[in-house]
Amino acid sequence: MKFLVAVDGSKSALSATRYAAKLASAVRGNNHVTLLSVHDDTALKLFKRYAPKGAIGDYLRELSEKDLAPSRKVLDKAEVGHDMVIRYGDIAEQILQEIKSSGCDMVVLGSKGRGALKSLVVGSVAQKVLASTSVPTLLVR
Repeated sequence: MKFLVAVDGSKSALSATRYAAKLASAVRGNNHVTLLSVHDDTALKLFKRYAPKGAIGDYLRELSEKDLAPSRKVLDKAEVGHDMVIRYGDIAEQILQEIKSSGCDMVVLGSKGRGALKSLVVGSVAQKVLASTSVPTLLVR
């Protein structure tokens, strides 16, 4: 079974990774988890004109690797096979594109990430993904 877990460095995303690791360990067969990190680069596009070539991309990649590290440790400890994907752009749209391109069987998301609207029960990214995909999606607190 192929699981997709979107991570953003939040506690909720790490909980989603832990849950995906438990599911992957409990389900028979060849299970695999893809960790997805997406950073919205919309605000940084203006700076690309003034920053050295590749500096913005390097910065976003470092952020993504930092966000992915705790989740990688969880999956390594659970001995669950995994890979990582780093994308840039609108977060919900990029998650939806990865769902389509990866052919995953289940998506596991944290219910609240680092977004500005933390008072919502379900984050806006999770709402958009739930509303737009037919792939089973599990929200984890």
